[in-house]
Amino acid sequence: MADRPAWLATGIAGVRRGALSREVLAGVTLAALAIPLNIGYAQIAGLPPVVGLYAAIVPLLVFALLSSSRQLVASPDAPIAALIASLLTAIVAAPGSRQYVELSYAQALLCAVVFLLFAVFRLGFLADFLSEPVLVGFIAGLAIEILTSQTEKILAVKTTADHYFPKLWQIITQVPDARGWSVAVGLGTMAVIVLLRRLAPAWPGPLIALVIATAVVAATGLDRHGVAILGKVPSGLPTPHWPRVSLAHWAALVPGAIAICAVTLADGLLTARRYAEQRGYPIDADQELRAFGLANIAAGLTRSMTVGSSASRTAAMDAAASRSQIPSLTCAVLVAVLVTFFSGILAYLPSTALAAIVAVAVVRLIDVPAFARLWRLRRSEFWIAAGCALGVPVLGSLTAVIVAFLLSAVEVVRRAARPATATLQAGPNGHYLRTSPDPEPGTPAQAAPGLVIYRFGSQLFFANATTFKNQVLALAGDGVRWIVLDAEAVTDIDTTAAQTLHEVTRTLTDRGITFAISRVTASVTGMLTHYGLDGIPLYDSNEAAAQAFQSTG
Repeated sequence: MADRPAWLATGIAGVRRGALSREVLAGVTLAALAIPLNIGYAQIAGLPPVVGLYAAIVPLLVFALLSSSRQLVASPDAPIAALIASLLTAIVAAPGSRQYVELSYAQALLCAVVFLLFAVFRLGFLADFLSEPVLVGFIAGLAIEILTSQTEKILAVKTTADHYFPKLWQIITQVPDARGWSVAVGLGTMAVIVLLRRLAPAWPGPLIALVIATAVVAATGLDRHGVAILGKVPSGLPTPHWPRVSLAHWAALVPGAIAICAVTLADGLLTARRYAEQRGYPIDADQELRAFGLANIAAGLTRSMTVGSSASRTAAMDAAASRSQIPSLTCAVLVAVLVTFFSGILAYLPSTALAAIVAVAVVRLIDVPAFARLWRLRRSEFWIAAGCALGVPVLGSLTAVIVAFLLSAVEVVRRAARPATATLQAGPNGHYLRTSPDPEPGTPAQAAPGLVIYRFGSQLFFANATTFKNQVLALAGDGVRWIVLDAEAVTDIDTTAAQTLHEVTRTLTDRGITFAISRVTASVTGMLTHYGLDGIPLYDSNEAAAQAFQSTG
């Protein structure tokens, strides 16, 4: 470790010689998973199959050499593929065209810039703003969109609708016209994958299913009976290339780059941290961001598609007892050999089998247990997740995630606008205990005759300032001489709340009632001074406030 090159991250260093054969074998498994899935995800993104294969060469090598995670696998994945398709078709409505492909290269470079900016300014915490309901719903929505498109390929039907529900209706109405052999190959591929997953989970089910489907189609000539095949795939390694994209298109790609990076940050960093904690090694979040950034520079300059993280492939490597990035290096070498010397055999791959492989892979992205948990624990968050899941295919991925963010923000503000409040009464050992969760107007519970201690369970800001004012003034009933705000939970005060405090203090003073604050933090004390509220009496504890009240007679 001491003589490890400075540019080389810990994902490669420290592999024991005895474990090298196991790591290489895991790399063979990874290649077996990557070849069919990368081709399938490239097709989802509207890109040539070879673009997906190229993503498993130079970008994968760069990430493996620079990542601090010993297990995280960088690759195109279903959410990224669906995002690319959604974002690029909004700019150029011709998937697979030369301009569309050039835009995909530019998209990878812009994602690299966003990743590197996040690393330089240590903005990885922004991923925390993707709440679980938003992430669960967003990824489920992408999965629904992908499953719909793959169903169309398996049925071998064509749709012309631009919007989701009309497109879905066209698929349903064309089921009687589906190509029987195409459906049979697709369903057979699914059956093989599911069967191997149960009986031999260590085997590369997708590759085995694809080989069987290819052999069957080639032997029986089903490509002449409605089973589409992949067609010619260019041979040779990727060559350096700068995207030919106009300045206006570069600008149009920026929102999509931010969306792709946000999803990768939330999913990728979470996956990396989880495996690092389980296997007892450290990771550097900023190093991961740099690794993603440089991997996507490699993608954009070597005719590849944007790469993010793959939770499913990372899990497969963990199950194979891999504890390094050696499998990624091995996979990159094997894919490079494939595209250089054996690309001809790829031409016979059935498209319907590839669609079936992708469909089986993405169905797991619809996290039904997570939706059930949200329904059971907090219905409002369930509806945010459900709305996001429906919004992705209906509104488009970028619009849906923006709407979901807004719904999450509204939900946070809504909860903060109605914080837990209570009046306190004297308990044992001189402590003051919560007695009433909702202060009752005119008849508040008093800590002592004439003294009301009121606890407010949130920061004071514009959304709850009116609630605070109404409740405090409601406590100012007959016989009340002091109202003390227990401000332990008040961590911030904005200008609207400060103005409300001025109004409350003035109104209570006019009624002959003293307003004081207890258990206030040093930072909030500074805010009160800044807002000109330093005339309010402050006390370290409720007991000290009560003693001050008693001393007034």
